[in-house]
Amino acid sequence: MRFSRNATGTLFVGGALGLTLVALAYPSMLGLEKVSSDGSRVIAQTQWGPLTEADRDFVVKVRAAGLWEYPVGEMAVEKGTTKEVVRAGEHLIDGHAQLDASCRRIAPMLNITLPNVASPQQQGFVTQLAGDTGKQFDSDMANILRVTHGAIFNTIAKIRSTTENSLVRELANQANATVLDHITVMEETGLVNFDQVLFMQTTPPKLPNSDLTPPPPSGGQPEVVLTPPPNATSSPLVLPGDPSPGPAAG
Repeated sequence: MRFSRNATGTLFVGGALGLTLVALAYPSMLGLEKVSSDGSRVIAQTQWGPLTEADRDFVVKVRAAGLWEYPVGEMAVEKGTTKEVVRAGEHLIDGHAQLDASCRRIAPMLNITLPNVASPQQQGFVTQLAGDTGKQFDSDMANILRVTHGAIFNTIAKIRSTTENSLVRELANQANATVLDHITVMEETGLVNFDQVLFMQTTPPKLPNSDLTPPPPSGGQPEVVLTPPPNATSSPLVLPGDPSPGPAAG
């Protein structure tokens, strides 16, 4: 993983860096280290429990993660130079397709507006990795994704332990399993530089809020859908009231 500082000394990774009838206000801050200025504030009373700012921002954060990690997974499958990197890419595609389906399912139920594009920082990661080749791509992919998954892992734990909304709770359960799987496959590439990764997790770059926030969708823009792979192994989200899944075929 490559690091640099700008003129101000800021450290960057690589070169990138009650329900109403209308959607709830779009979150203004969705950085890796912070979800809201007052995450505990209840912004809606729903049949699944109160919805807080942190709950809403979490749903948006999970959606935004898929919007950049899914294409990175496709890159890893296409140009990864080891079977471990290719496998990590397959897990990114599989896991984020299922999480994306879950976000798109529960967001209308909670009247949450979802982004169609990742944040500028996240788009920067995609741009950097798209320009990488060979072993450089393998290393940058494993380390960048290990940093971002490690950072959101703590957010998932906090949401899971504090939310009173059953839909958000189920999404947190699914996200916890998916992110742990992605952390594991990144580490299994053998390319993670733990000293640098842990430093980046505990000392995130001081970027403007605008770089950390996915833009709201444009009016009339079709919703982006992350398509599950034909050999998907991740399980779809089961919500309260859903019928129990039947026995596996065969």
